[in-house]
Amino acid sequence: MAGKSNLKVQNIVATTSLGKPVSLTQLAKTQSNTEYNPEQFPGLVLRIKEPKSAVLVFSSGNLVCTGTKSVAQVKEVIEQVIKQIAKIGVRITDKPKITVQNIVASGSIKLNLNLNYLALQLENTEYEPEQFPGLVYKLVEPTATFLLFSNGKLVCTGTKNKQQLEDAMVQLNKNIKAASKKE
Repeated sequence: MAGKSNLKVQNIVATTSLGKPVSLTQLAKTQSNTEYNPEQFPGLVLRIKEPKSAVLVFSSGNLVCTGTKSVAQVKEVIEQVIKQIAKIGVRITDKPKITVQNIVASGSIKLNLNLNYLALQLENTEYEPEQFPGLVYKLVEPTATFLLFSNGKLVCTGTKNKQQLEDAMVQLNKNIKAASKKE
């Protein structure tokens, strides 16, 4: 059976609050790396080049950060946002508390998978090969959703930290091993 998985974090979605209101109109006027269409969406999109990411800024001071590959990068991005909003006179002195909402990771379990068989053996699966070549497998404990491909490649989403991610992979491996024994 597969050894240690080689998961690579592709995206982290994290939220935080600056604890102060932000004038999105002013931010959009003064910062060139912004997109703001209040008729379509109440948040302003702030694009950060390095580390490459996008931050949704709401007038309440709430932020949603996407596109980073580590929590360290999330912190870096939030610091850049704080610097940018300081330019419109909003001073943030307290360190915002960051909450990871979702991690998307990709990897492989170094096995060819019989997705038709797994769809029958595992609970909480969706597999419609005519529409999409991957099998969707929802793990209950720990909470995670896997996209499995017949070549063993996979995407995992729904975990909130590295430990949950590793635990989900261990559980996935166990469940696939158990299902394969029935073959």
